[in-house]
Amino acid sequence: MSLRIAFLGPFGTFTEQAVRQVAPVDATLMPMTSAPQALAAVRQGKADRAVVPIENSIEGGVNATLDSLSRGEPLVIVAEMVVQVVFQLAVRPGTQPEDVRRIGTHPHAWAQCRGWVEATFPGAVHVPATSTAAGAEILSGGDAPFDAALCNEVSVQTYGLEAIYKDVADNPGAVTRFVLVSKPGQIPAPTGADKTTIQVALPVNESGALLTLLEQFAVRGVDLSRIESRPSGDGLGDYTFSIDIVGHISEERVQAALVGLHRYSPEVRFMGSYPRVDGMKAHVLRGTSDEDFHAGRAWVASILQGGNGVDVPDYPVVPSWPLNG
Repeated sequence: MSLRIAFLGPFGTFTEQAVRQVAPVDATLMPMTSAPQALAAVRQGKADRAVVPIENSIEGGVNATLDSLSRGEPLVIVAEMVVQVVFQLAVRPGTQPEDVRRIGTHPHAWAQCRGWVEATFPGAVHVPATSTAAGAEILSGGDAPFDAALCNEVSVQTYGLEAIYKDVADNPGAVTRFVLVSKPGQIPAPTGADKTTIQVALPVNESGALLTLLEQFAVRGVDLSRIESRPSGDGLGDYTFSIDIVGHISEERVQAALVGLHRYSPEVRFMGSYPRVDGMKAHVLRGTSDEDFHAGRAWVASILQGGNGVDVPDYPVVPSWPLNG
């Protein structure tokens, strides 16, 4: 049976481009109308994997994805992909630039092109679409509530449109990060260039709570590549934090940080350890390598066994707890 992969559709989205980076040639691709629906397909067993956008270099985190991952039945990230985001302004054949008054696209795309639109089409109105490709698909139907769509080149070609402007963006070179998500199972093996994603809740009305959270990483030499706050949904002022850790859960320093968080936080959700798409290896500070942790535990073990606590050249390795697949 071929691998079933749900993704933010329809065909022609930037998400489909991300899917093509990881999908086996015989995979069954299942376009969905939203990122939460794609993740729900995995939770319900209708799909084996889902590919969804999680972060944009201009707009930051994709809230719909972050919130859906942090709630409900646990899912884990097993891989990440990056796609360069290049927009075109597409119209139906025969439409002239002076005819453009309303533009349909995904809100993230609009945010990345807002300045260009205001300069090129003063007074043009944004009409939200569930994805950039969805805007192009609706426009091609002939009865769309907008005159043009901001989308990628694939969508222009797929839906028989014409691009009257190419390479449209306020910040050329923008990229979007996508993740491949599955149900919990075997964790991808560490590569030395990895990332771990978690969701952490803070104690409510506790002074210095965020500082205490960050200290769990700082004292163990663990770097963070992303930290974003999201409303918990339980009330005003109650937030959780979505965090990307530089490192793999199999590494001692990462495990120690997570143990510290688990002792302190009312809720910590593990959302995956996986290879970094950029291949950048973590810089491990002095005293925070796996060997340093092994030696420290062995030293304590020698004391508990009746030793005098004097360092010896070669400590026996005392392994950390095994990872459950």
